[in-house]
Amino acid sequence: MTTEKTRVEAPSGARTLTDLASATLTGAIEGAARLTDRGRLIDDHQPHAERIAQAATQARAAEELLAYAEGRAVGGKPDPLAEEEAFVFAAEIVQALRSAVQAHADDFGLEPPVSDRLHSSETAAVIAEALDDARVCSIGRRVLDARGGFDIEFEDDIANLTRDTARSFARSEVAPIAQEMHRQDLLVPEGLIKKMAGLGLFGCSIPESYGGTEMGLLTMVVLTEELSAVSLVAGSLITRSEILTRALLQGGTEAQRRKWLPPIAAGELLVGVSVTEPDIGSDVASLTCRAVPGEHGGEKGWFIEGAKAWSTFAGRANILALLARTDLDPSAGSRGLSLFIVPKEPYDGHHFEHRQPEGGTITGTANPTPGYRGMHSFTLAFDRYFVPADNLVGGESGLGKGFYLQMGGFAAGRLQTGGRATGVAQAALEKACNYASDRRQFGHALADYQLTQHKIGRMATHIAAGRHLTYAAARAMQSDERSSLEAAMCKLFASDVAVWVSQEAQLIHGGWGYSEEDPIARYVVDAQVLPIFEGVKPILELKVIARQLLAG
Repeated sequence: MTTEKTRVEAPSGARTLTDLASATLTGAIEGAARLTDRGRLIDDHQPHAERIAQAATQARAAEELLAYAEGRAVGGKPDPLAEEEAFVFAAEIVQALRSAVQAHADDFGLEPPVSDRLHSSETAAVIAEALDDARVCSIGRRVLDARGGFDIEFEDDIANLTRDTARSFARSEVAPIAQEMHRQDLLVPEGLIKKMAGLGLFGCSIPESYGGTEMGLLTMVVLTEELSAVSLVAGSLITRSEILTRALLQGGTEAQRRKWLPPIAAGELLVGVSVTEPDIGSDVASLTCRAVPGEHGGEKGWFIEGAKAWSTFAGRANILALLARTDLDPSAGSRGLSLFIVPKEPYDGHHFEHRQPEGGTITGTANPTPGYRGMHSFTLAFDRYFVPADNLVGGESGLGKGFYLQMGGFAAGRLQTGGRATGVAQAALEKACNYASDRRQFGHALADYQLTQHKIGRMATHIAAGRHLTYAAARAMQSDERSSLEAAMCKLFASDVAVWVSQEAQLIHGGWGYSEEDPIARYVVDAQVLPIFEGVKPILELKVIARQLLAG
């Protein structure tokens, strides 16, 4: 006698597994907090702290994908495809949790009720149904039929209009130049900058009272995503302006806001960010570039001395947001750093030397990179470069506050990176779907094969999870600018998705995917930078996500 297996519906199965992931992570975080003395001993348990950060981020992504699938996130109706994706994604992360807890039971320290439920045969059965190959292939076939395309109706009409406008602009104005800009390592053309400025894209986070368009963070993310789906460079042009804008709005003087924000919003002043140094990366508190007070021609100000590295767009930029040490005592750490607005002339090419009449210089040399071309990332040397006193962000009250102003800007930058990563991953998915549908091997289109469908199904599922995690982070930051945890999570997860999806898409292309003539090769090398900038992945996991989770 056989017993018929009870079929689990995707919405209820997704809810069951997502709730289990959340309950498991609640217990796991509490266990890790005890293990690390509320995060104070996090460096003694780094592998487990990373494990917690990754799992918590994935669980949050599962919840946000399910919220959209159920129609809760955008005030819409349930989405049947998203329900299937939510079921599959939740099953993947719970299965990974089961394995991790089994291998590191003492570190997780879960109480029996949660642990028993996690490892129960009932949970195993739900996971098995979710991850059935036929289900995943079915998702893949539907995505392939749509050639990878997607559509989402937001509750915000401005976000809907922005997506349509940005998508049309990206395909008509950016797509024709994106591949050549990458292959020839050309600076983004002035014509594109002017067109973006004409649409108000540089002022999307600047209040109207300062000449901006202030679209809101969700709209800004949607804009970034659509531009990045055609070119990561185009999607990144507004990020540097965003970082300085946030610092000025948070800690600048009213005079500084009125002086700098209107020309930034109009695209008349383009911004570069100078934080990292040749020997100092994520340990920002240890920066050594100095700002020494002094006078020139009777004007009070600061002389900048030292080096910076990986200053993207620093050649073309009209102003640099530069973090420098104003308290020369190294023991002051982050409290000794201040943020300056450093004017300079714009330069094309891969090398420049800017000399002031009074003798100060900035020299810059672009670092050759495999991807993320079109903006050029420079190593800079400052030699007694004079900056007026009015250019210290916050004025005298801004002394020693540069680290905190910069970190606030980076939180917004991480949110944008979630959008950039989602755009790159979406581009790779659409390219793979189109290629698989048109390319025939052994008498069939690649799209007809189960393995192709399975790969596309998983790729689309993870992109959807990253997309809705990013949208949720935008909503959280819009409500509370201190929501840096959500921004870090979306940056972490969406960047990993972009790296993996672009590489899977390249494999679907076979040999042609390795040719620089094909955009898929560009997507692969562009994606590689996403887990690095705005907080390199291990630092983001340990010093931002895990630390906040374990501190409660």
